[in-house]
Amino acid sequence: MGRKKDKNDHWLLVLAGGFGSRLSTVVKDVPKPLAPVNGKPFLYYLIENWKAQGLHKFSFLVYFKADHIVDFLKKEQESGILQDCSVEYVFEESPLGTGGAIVNAIKTMGLSESFFVVNADTWTEAGVRELTNLLRPAITAVRVSDVSRYGAVHINGNIVTKFEEKNQYSGPGYINAGLYFFDPKLFENYGDEVFSLENELFGNLVQDKEMYVSKIDSNFIDIGIPQDYYRFCEWISSNKNFEL
Repeated sequence: MGRKKDKNDHWLLVLAGGFGSRLSTVVKDVPKPLAPVNGKPFLYYLIENWKAQGLHKFSFLVYFKADHIVDFLKKEQESGILQDCSVEYVFEESPLGTGGAIVNAIKTMGLSESFFVVNADTWTEAGVRELTNLLRPAITAVRVSDVSRYGAVHINGNIVTKFEEKNQYSGPGYINAGLYFFDPKLFENYGDEVFSLENELFGNLVQDKEMYVSKIDSNFIDIGIPQDYYRFCEWISSNKNFEL
C-alpha cells in the first residue's frame, strides 16, 4: 500500500460539499476536509495519497464554505502539492446530495469518459488500480471489525448483493469504502434533482446485479466523528506506525 504507481488519466471527482455537522464540535472554523492534522489540512494528506496511487486530475465538488477549500487548493496549485496536477472546481448553488453533485459535475465539465469518485472526509489508502481493472459501475469495500456504524456490504464473487443499513448488524464484515468508478452514462437519466448515491442509485444497481466491487486491503478511516478524527491525527503524528 502507498507505493508509487503509473499515472492514471481518469478524473477523480472529490465530494467536498458536506456540512460536517458531527465533527463541528471539535472542528469549528473550517469545513471538514480542511480539519487540521499535524499542521496540515486533512485534504492535503488525501491528495498526497491519491497522487501516490497515480491520479493527477482532480475536480472538487464544493458547497459548504467552498471559498475556504478553493483558497487552500489554489495555494497548493501555485506552490504546493498540486503544482503538477489538473484541477477543476464545481460549485453547487444549493446542496444536491452525493448523486446530484456528480450529475452537476458531469454537465459542468462535459465528462464523457469514466471517472472516479471519492469522499473528502474518508481515507482509503488503496483501490484505484483495483477499480480500473473492474467492470463499471464499481465500488471498493474494506473489512472492519464492526460494521454497525457504516452498514455492511454483502458480496458474492465481485458483485454486491445487498447493502445493510447502519446499526442493523454488528461485528466484522465488509463496508463501502467510499471510492467508486463510474461511466457518465450511468447518470444520463437524472436531471437537476437532489439525490443520494447510496440511498437511491446503489439500491437499483444491486437489484439488477450490476454493482461490481473490489475487496481491498487498505488502511481506512472516516473522520466524520471526533474519535476517528483524533485517531487519524494520532496516526499521522506517529508516522503511520499502527493500523487504522
